[in-house]
Formats: sequence, C-alpha cells, structure tokens
Amino acid sequence: MNIENAQKAVDIWIQEHGVRYFNELTNMAQLTEEVGEVARIIARRYGEQSEKESDKDKDLGEELADVLFVVLCLANQTGVKLEEAFAKKLELKTKRDHDRHHSNKKLR
Repeated sequence: MNIENAQKAVDIWIQEHGVRYFNELTNMAQLTEEVGEVARIIARRYGEQSEKESDKDKDLGEELADVLFVVLCLANQTGVKLEEAFAKKLELKTKRDHDRHHSNKKLR
C-alpha cells in the first residue's frame, strides 16, 4: 500500500467507523500519546531501562502503526498529500545530508 492509498483507507475507515475526525488539536494530543508509547517500548526494550512485566507483550509494530494512523488522519484533515510531501522531503534530505553524513567521523 502506498501512502496515498493509506490516506484513502484511513479516510474510508473514519467515515465508516469513526463518525468523523477528531479535531486537529485532539489528534495532535493523540499523536503525542502514541509516540510516547513507542518511546516507552524503545527505552525499555533497547535502552537502559528495565522492561516492566506489563510492557513485555507490547507490540512495537502495532504502536508504530498507531502513530502512522494518527499522522494520516492529520494529513487528511489538513489537506496534506503525504506521498508528495515525503518525496520532496527525501529529495531535500538527500541533497542536504549526503556529504554531511558521509564525512561525519562519529558515524564510522
């Protein structure tokens, strides 16, 4: 599924199951909450914090998908075509960062 189709799938889901989009501020708060759940898993599973028993069954992929879902909601309700925006961003980062990263001694 490409990004454009993912945006369409979320829009259809919202129409069929969600009644309507939450407003942008609510979705921003929701995004923050979902990113926090990803951070908790990463910090405990891959970082130095010990993983609590209650966190061991948490699925990182599911939490990342929650983040993506809310990002797609925000894009839909604000008229952003994410596939186009992402392609532009990738091109910009490629031009801007290629030499910078390859010459960064910290990355070797």
